[in-house]
This record gives sequence, structure tokens and C-alpha cells, in this order.
Amino acid sequence: MTVGSETNVQLEIGHVLFMDMVGYSKLLLDEQRELQEQLTQIVRNSEQVRAGEAAGRLIRVPTGDGMALVFFNSPEAPVRCAIEISRALKDSPNIPLRMGIHSGPVNEVQDVNDQTNVAGAGINIAQRVMDCGDAGHILLSKRVAEDLAQARFWRAYLHDLGEFEAKHGVGIFVVNLYTDEVGNPELPAKLKQTQQELLLRSTLQTRSIAVLPFNNLSLAEDQNYFGDGMAEQILTALAKVDGLRVAARRSSFWFKGKEASLSEIAEKLNVCHVLEGSVRRDGNRVRITAGLIDACDGFTIWSETYEREMHGIFALQDEITRSIVDALKLKLA
Repeated sequence: MTVGSETNVQLEIGHVLFMDMVGYSKLLLDEQRELQEQLTQIVRNSEQVRAGEAAGRLIRVPTGDGMALVFFNSPEAPVRCAIEISRALKDSPNIPLRMGIHSGPVNEVQDVNDQTNVAGAGINIAQRVMDCGDAGHILLSKRVAEDLAQARFWRAYLHDLGEFEAKHGVGIFVVNLYTDEVGNPELPAKLKQTQQELLLRSTLQTRSIAVLPFNNLSLAEDQNYFGDGMAEQILTALAKVDGLRVAARRSSFWFKGKEASLSEIAEKLNVCHVLEGSVRRDGNRVRITAGLIDACDGFTIWSETYEREMHGIFALQDEITRSIVDALKLKLA
């Protein structure tokens, strides 16, 4: 088979500037239109845009809350364009614009309106880079930053932010470009959150857990004893698991009825995981739910619901405890 005989896709390296307005969807329709008109005019007045269009080496792609500019002449073109736009925005401070830049393979396609559009990794990654930032940020992919770093002029303006986790768990390395005049020197909110999670995780015991009192969702308050007993039995069983650190009953039960987030509880008890649950009884039937939460990011690692006939409290608690502890052993291994 001849190489390329079954495809007409022609890939080029595009230098993509992706931009959008933060909080755009919360604006009224007339406010959206006004900001779009202002942004469009600012972009059209950019020297880099004019030069790219004059040379026939620029594609503009509207995205609703912003746009993508695909240059084909130089990796510096989208960067200089972003700087020009950032300067112009000083006269339009009501436009909360963030920008992301990446160089990568793209190909031209025709959209449903027979207009020229662009697809490919180049534009996708540029959008992911932009998504890492806040209003005012000019963020670059690692590839773009490495290209710019070949010129001494750019080096003072490149500030490495490290790796971000983008959509679908994909990691991307991001660099913040700013000067005394343009850009945003603040750490992006997403990076601050990541650093806080890493700091919390580093200070907590990885194989550690607190078992909170199970909430009584029954109408009768006298069922509180059943939820407390369920949690206490699970706690006792977990304490026998080798290598697992379990917060004491007195410490974890102190939070019963108190307003505290899971991250606050975990930090005070110095644990990385929290088991919480609930108990609901209706006549002779009981429903027990349990969930294991990673306290560093707030995500549920495991959960299960058990529905049983109440033939004997102790036998029921023993059965559910064994099931929960066996599941947690696997999750915390």
C-alpha cells in the first residue's frame, strides 16, 4: 500500500492561540454580544493578525465565548499576538480574557457552514493549556516555552508552573508568560488547589482512616444507637488490619453533630481517608450505606448499600462489618 493513499488529511504545524472570556455563560445575551464585538475589534487590530491574514497564513476560528487563532509562520506569532491583545485589554478591563498557546499538528476542515475550520492535537492542547488559567493569564505549553527559550529575549518572561492534570487525566506542563506590563503573575487557581492537595496529602498518613458515626436517617431518634454501634464495630475491626492506622473512637466520634468538612476532619485527625455512612430502618428492614472518601480531593473511592431483614442486631452488624472491612482492605492496600 502506498503511504497516504487512503487519506487526504494534510497535517501542518500550527501555532495556536486559544482564548476565552471567563464567566461568559453567566452574562446576559446583550452583554455577551458587546464583549464579543469588543474582543473581535481588538483581535483585528493586532499587528500579528493583520500580518498573518495579509500573508494568507492565519485561520480564525470562533468558539462562542472566544476564539482560536492559528498561525503558520512562526511560533512567536501567537505569543506576540497575545501580548498585543493583553496590552489592548487595559482599555477594556471588563473583558476577563485568558489565553493558551501551543504548537502542534493541525489540519484544515470544512464545518457545517462550509467555512474553514481547524482540527487536530495542536488546537486541542492549546485549549487545555488555556483551561488551566484564570483571567489575565497567558499560558504556554512546554513545547512553545522551549522554542521561545532559544532566544535570550524571552527567557526572563517564562515562569514554569509544572504539570497540570487536564481532561481525562492527561498531564500537561504549563509555563506562565508575564512581564511588568502584561499577563497575570498570580498562580492559577487550579494550581493552588493542586498544591494544597499535595501539601495535605504529604502531611497525612497515607494508610490511615477515620470512621465517623453513621447518620440515623430513620424517623425514630432511638435508632441512633444502631448507627453508632455499626461505626464502632467497623472501627474495631479495621484497627486489627496490619499497617492501617485508625483514628480512635473518641477522636472520630467527637465530630458527631458538628459542622466540619471532611478535609477539616482529616487534617485534625491526621488521616488520609474517611469512612462515613448512614442507617435507615423501616419496620423490620434496615438499609445501611457506607462510603470511603479520599480526604485530600474529596472524591468517593468506594461505596455500597446493604439492605437486610432485622432478625438480630449483632448478627447483622457482624455481617455488614465483615463485608465493609474486606472491601476497604482492597481499596487501602
